[in-house]
Amino acid sequence: NKHCSQANSDHKKQSRKQQTNNMSSEEVLVPLADETKSTVKTLQRQNSHGSGKNLDALGHGEEDTLEYRIKTFEKEGPVKKEISLWHDISLTHVDEETKEPTPYFNFVCEIPKFTRKKFEIATDEVGNPIKQDTKKGKLREFKKGDIFFNYGCFPQTWEDPTFIHPDADGTRGDNDPLDVCEIGLKIINPGKVRPVKILGILCMIDEGECDWKVIVIDAEDKWAPFLNDVEDVERELPGSLDAIREWYRTYKIPDGKPPNVFGLGERFMNKQYAMEVINECHHAWEELISGEKHRNIDDADEDLKKIVRKLSTSSLFALAPQTDEQGYMPESMADDEAPTF
Repeated sequence: NKHCSQANSDHKKQSRKQQTNNMSSEEVLVPLADETKSTVKTLQRQNSHGSGKNLDALGHGEEDTLEYRIKTFEKEGPVKKEISLWHDISLTHVDEETKEPTPYFNFVCEIPKFTRKKFEIATDEVGNPIKQDTKKGKLREFKKGDIFFNYGCFPQTWEDPTFIHPDADGTRGDNDPLDVCEIGLKIINPGKVRPVKILGILCMIDEGECDWKVIVIDAEDKWAPFLNDVEDVERELPGSLDAIREWYRTYKIPDGKPPNVFGLGERFMNKQYAMEVINECHHAWEELISGEKHRNIDDADEDLKKIVRKLSTSSLFALAPQTDEQGYMPESMADDEAPTF
C-alpha cells in the first residue's frame, strides 16, 4: 500500500510538473467533472418561471426615495403581468428550449457587486418587488463600503423563524429567503435572474438569528467549468472565501454594532451540505405558502406567531394559490380544503 501511495503521489507530481512546463504566458485550466445533479424536489407554482429569459426588471418611482421599487414583469403577452421574484420563479433552473430542469438554480440578484445600496425583496408587499431597506425612515447603505460580490437570494425558499438548525448554535431562521453570494466576474443588476452552480455555504449568526450564505457562481461565468465545490474555490481562487467571511464579520461595525459571528467553526461547508440547507428552506417555503405553517404554529411563542401571520396576511396565498409538481397538489389543499390563514 505504501508503494502504491508513493507511486500515485509521484504520478500526481509528474502531472503537475508537465502541466507547468506546458504552460506558456497563459494559464491552462482543465474543467472539473461535475457529476452531482440537483437533488432538490421542487414544489412549483403552475405558472412559475423556470428562468429569467422572459422577464424584465423595471424601476418604478424616483430613485433614492422611500417609494422606489424594482418590479418584474413578463416580456411577452398582451398584458405585461407582474410576477413575484420570491414565489413566481422556480428554485431549480429550467432550460427554455427543452423545458427540462438543469443542474443549476435560479439566483435573484438584489445587490450588484461594487455597489452599496441595501436592496432586498419586500417579502411583506404584494408582488414582492425589490426595495431599498430603511432604518428609522432613512434609506440604508453599507457604511463599510461597496460589496464585492453579487448578493441576492434563492426564490421559493424561506428561513423559517420557528426552526432551530442543529448546527446554528441554537438560533432560528431570519424570516427571509435564503441568501446567496455569487462570486462570478460579471455585475448582475437588481431583479435579474441567473442560473448558478452551488459551491458551498457559510453559517452566519446575525444578531441572534441564523443567516445562511450560499456560495454560487453564474453557470456561464468563465470560472464556472473549474468550480464544482467549495474546495475548488479554495484552490483556484485562494482568499476569496476568507474575504467574504471577513466582509460579513465586519460590515456592521461602522453602524456601532459588534462583529458578526459564525457557526460550524467559521468553516465554509461543501456543496452537499449546502444542498441540505437549500432543501430545508424550500420545504419551509412550501409550508408557508400552503398554509401548513400557519395552521401548525400553536406551540410557538406570540412573537413568532406574529412573524408568520405578517407574511400570511400579505397576500402570499393570492400570489401562489396553487402549486404542483407534474399535477401534484399538496395534501393541505386536497378535497377542496380552503387555506385557513
